[in-house]
Amino acid sequence: MEEFEVDDLFDGLPGPDYNVAPTVDVPAIFERRVKDTGEVRRRLAPLVWGLVPSWAKDPSIGSRMINARLETVAEKPAFRRAFSARRCILPADGFYEWYAAEPSAGVPIGRGKTKPKKQPFFIHRADGGRLVMAGIYEIWRNPQADPSDEEAWLRTCSVITTQATDAAGHIHDRMPMVITRDAIGDWLDPMITDPQRAQELLAVTEASALAAYAVSTEVNSVENNNPSLVEPLTAEPEQHHDQETLI
Repeated sequence: MEEFEVDDLFDGLPGPDYNVAPTVDVPAIFERRVKDTGEVRRRLAPLVWGLVPSWAKDPSIGSRMINARLETVAEKPAFRRAFSARRCILPADGFYEWYAAEPSAGVPIGRGKTKPKKQPFFIHRADGGRLVMAGIYEIWRNPQADPSDEEAWLRTCSVITTQATDAAGHIHDRMPMVITRDAIGDWLDPMITDPQRAQELLAVTEASALAAYAVSTEVNSVENNNPSLVEPLTAEPEQHHDQETLI
């Protein structure tokens, strides 16, 4: 709250999470205008990772909306309204990406074939600071529920991603967009609704600002969630080409 000058802390924030998975709550910071006073307040509150558009008939769509590509976030129907008026920041210590080893080192899948073995890496700021990832959020109401019931409302978010810099690009071709500290105020401002103005506030983390190291494959299972997941391996396996992302 001190670091990001938060006005209001909301209940339900998750504790430390070392293996964040889609559809779980994550801490997010955003600004909303108070109806009674018109005052804009900065809030720290839980949002479900996986954006559900307000027009969605089924909230399960959120599990496929964890990332919003910078190239299409301002035009894609699922994201454009949120990008214009409901932007947030998602502070994190870092994120995981998976890198595929040589096929010869893969896992047998039958008929003489192997699937490349994926090695997880933890990517973080080299100076130890937090990544301030750019996000968008939406509010979905269950049409079958009473609007006065808090359970009728689902608040979800998505991380904006872009082409990776060299520090992350040798592991994967995508990475989270970030907000520089001096741009946080404008990014969160709900009164700034021009998509072009919002895009100008986004930044790509300089390659020199990032560091990466291999971590245990235990992170491959969301059932594992403890501090050991972000501890570096003593030796990194041979690397060849990149694979899909998970933040």
